[in-house]
Amino acid sequence: MEFRLLGAVSVATETGDLPLGPAKRRSLLATLLLQPNAPVPMSHLMDALWEDEPPAHARTVVQGHVSRLRALLTGNRADEYGVVLDTHGSSYVLRMPESLLDAHRFEELLMLAREQRSPADAIVMLKEALSLWQGPALTGAFPSPPLQAAAQAMEESRLAAVEHMARVYATLGEHHRAAAVLKAQAVMHPMRESLAAALMTALYRAGRQSEALDWFHRTRRLLADELGVDPGRELADAYTLILQGEMPAEDVGTDRATGRDRPPAVGTAGRPARNGDQAPAPTRDLDRAAPSGGSGPVPAVAETLQGTGRTGRHPMTVTHHTDLLPRGFHGRVAELAALSRATAGEAPVCLITGPAGVGKTALALQWAHRSPGAFTDGRLFADLRGFSDTGEPTPIEVLREFLLTLGVAPRRIPESVAAAAALFRSLTDRRRLLVILDNVRESAQIRPLLPGGTDCVTVVTSRNRLEGLIASDAARPVPLNVLGSPDSTALLAGVLGEERVLAEPVAAMRLAELCGGLPLALRVTAARLAGCPQWTLARMATELADERSRLSYLDVEDTGVSAALRLTVQQLPPDAVHQFTRLGHHPGSHFDPYSAAALAGTDPVTAAAALERLAAAHLVTETAPGRWVLHDLVRLYARGLDPASGTEALVGVLDHYIATALAAADTAEPGGEPCFVLPDDYHHPAAVKDFTDRAAAMHWLATERDDLAQAAVAARTAGLDDRAWRIILLQWPQVVWRVRDSWTPLLELALDAARARSDPYAESRVINLLGWVLTEEGRTAEALALLERSPGLARQAGDRLGEATALINLAVVQAEQGGLEAALEDCERAVGLAREERDAHTEMLALQHLARMQLEANRPQDALDSARTALDLGPEHEEAARRVLLLTVSGRARLALGEESDGIRLLDRAAGEAERAGYDEGAVRALEALLRVTAETEYRERYERAAQRLSDDG
Repeated sequence: MEFRLLGAVSVATETGDLPLGPAKRRSLLATLLLQPNAPVPMSHLMDALWEDEPPAHARTVVQGHVSRLRALLTGNRADEYGVVLDTHGSSYVLRMPESLLDAHRFEELLMLAREQRSPADAIVMLKEALSLWQGPALTGAFPSPPLQAAAQAMEESRLAAVEHMARVYATLGEHHRAAAVLKAQAVMHPMRESLAAALMTALYRAGRQSEALDWFHRTRRLLADELGVDPGRELADAYTLILQGEMPAEDVGTDRATGRDRPPAVGTAGRPARNGDQAPAPTRDLDRAAPSGGSGPVPAVAETLQGTGRTGRHPMTVTHHTDLLPRGFHGRVAELAALSRATAGEAPVCLITGPAGVGKTALALQWAHRSPGAFTDGRLFADLRGFSDTGEPTPIEVLREFLLTLGVAPRRIPESVAAAAALFRSLTDRRRLLVILDNVRESAQIRPLLPGGTDCVTVVTSRNRLEGLIASDAARPVPLNVLGSPDSTALLAGVLGEERVLAEPVAAMRLAELCGGLPLALRVTAARLAGCPQWTLARMATELADERSRLSYLDVEDTGVSAALRLTVQQLPPDAVHQFTRLGHHPGSHFDPYSAAALAGTDPVTAAAALERLAAAHLVTETAPGRWVLHDLVRLYARGLDPASGTEALVGVLDHYIATALAAADTAEPGGEPCFVLPDDYHHPAAVKDFTDRAAAMHWLATERDDLAQAAVAARTAGLDDRAWRIILLQWPQVVWRVRDSWTPLLELALDAARARSDPYAESRVINLLGWVLTEEGRTAEALALLERSPGLARQAGDRLGEATALINLAVVQAEQGGLEAALEDCERAVGLAREERDAHTEMLALQHLARMQLEANRPQDALDSARTALDLGPEHEEAARRVLLLTVSGRARLALGEESDGIRLLDRAAGEAERAGYDEGAVRALEALLRVTAETEYRERYERAAQRLSDDG
């Protein structure tokens, strides 16, 4: 939800702008928005709604507009966004997060632009700020003197921003751009002398002297004809300087407050800080706020560092996970020295490159911990997962984590990558900060993530050479090779103990040679030896000697790891080996005992025991209790151990996801008709996760969303389309809850899967959900085109309940597009189908929508009959929400029929049932309808309590 003053006064929602009604109601809303979260007296509201003396009934008119505005906001779930219109004595206050107001975001961006040291960054902020304007401020409101004054003040702020942008363009030498920006505004404001003077200056500096002089004479004539005055000092001075050819090369200008010349400053962030300066944003307690174990999209950095930074700066605290410090690190003396040399100079970017498993991340973290005092303002770390099949975080996700860590309030974080990157550069200016960007795939990934301070150091790790980063950002490469023999044996001794290695020095050197000096291979081999104390190093060396592949440098990476992993897996018990080979076929990024059991065809207890054994051998890593991951190279190795089992393992885990998602959907939305029948060859898993309540079910659907999507893609790729569309469709409770959260591409994948099987049953079921999502996104034409096919597909499949659901969804769209008669007809057909199938739940749903549409069609008796029939169908334990909605429609129908007492009785009953069930939204709707016909204090108090509960829940 977004409130707009910079243009037409409006309230934008996910489904479009709210129908605010007449100009006076817009004026009331605008007046409240001009003072958000502050009481606005009735007298101020009346001044805003009437130009002259308000009429005698003005207070009643204002109260009526407030009531309708409150109902409109409540009916569109404004409370979920923290928006509530409250009464405060004789005043009204619109409580809301100010970030929902475009005028507030405009001022925030202007403030950020003024703080930028870099002109280019200031331009980014100013462009984003000015893009919020959709026309003259407060358009559509009543032109009362207070609102006209407010609109003029906002227009002045906009013009000041335009003039600021032109000055910044001038500092960049882009005078043509400055002239273009100014000319558009000078045409609209021909008598604003500051604009004319700035435009003349920009035109002159752009080499367009004649145009500059023409603009002066045009403005002079206009001032004389319209106002009878001569040009002011600013305009006359610009004209004189152009004639004399003495215009300064840079924009000096005049400070309006002092009349003195001022330099072309972009903002205040570039000046040295002074005592008493205020920090740009408060820091937060990052020991509690930073994600742990890599559970968030970007892991933050471990050890808490505090430093005062520059004189006058407040201390900054940045956290860093202590487990990121590599244990058992050995050698790399030359590389650490090279890294120290590479970090000398201003704002260095150091690039550590090398093959997978060579220890790039370990080197970066070891170097960071060697000199903690070098980075007094902290350290930031982000794994960009450039070589993982689990997907990369977007630049805005990384920037958001960085900015939150640096203490920026969430509401102040810009939405665009360019603006967020500019803010990050501004905050890191004049800081001593280390930024480690790990697992980078390409140069473009990290350019927005580079800090702005000359004392900041950026360390990048990548398997690629990233020559583009070297060319564009002067990155200094630090290539990393495999370990030499002494460092390799030292690494083995760090794990096995010096005594064991010194007892067999020749065998230790032979192991280092056979592992190719690759740290990952050495660590896995050492872990296996540590788990088998009876084995000698010589015996291990003999095993490794069987490997034939000692290939090129690139081959060493996979061959060395495979040799070590093969020998580690060889020592595992059969059940652990079986589990390990099946894990390689997992389509997602993580697994738990349930998914592991489904892959292996076992049960969760057996799978958990196998996972613990694999974790002890360093083949899997537990990132959180009951949640494991595989290193990408280990995953590839495991997958290759038994490729023939891939389809069986995939089907097992897909059916596990279907079973678990079914349980989650049933817990989150009990009582509904199942959204499909199971496949004929469906394999029910040995155990299914149990969800204690709706919150647990919805949490699982939310946290597993990415893995469910990856599972659907894997199913589609493997030709298992009957699983693909089901896994997607089962996420419908989360789709309904987060309907605007980019579900369309996934549902389109489900539709492709259904069509690939030429399955009208599946296609109809998917279309029903996809059409509804498109409707909620405001794409009703596309939704209608899809939904029109759904009833026929369901009919073709013999899915009569699916046909009824399709008709209901189609009717909703038809009604929204004004086709009320067609919508009524389809709803009536849906009722008939559900009745023939003796499915009370679907019939009740169809009757509910039919009654609502009949009421809209001014057929209150029909609406009453439909609602009564639906209520007679539903048992007392039928979900409270549907009963409340039906009772509310019945009450409204009685009122429309002139049966006021019966209408009030039904609405009171609806409100009571809603209150007892905790269905506050239903209570608000019923009580709102009551308050339209009765002014009883009890109903008003109950309404306010229900609305407050909704606000508190939001």
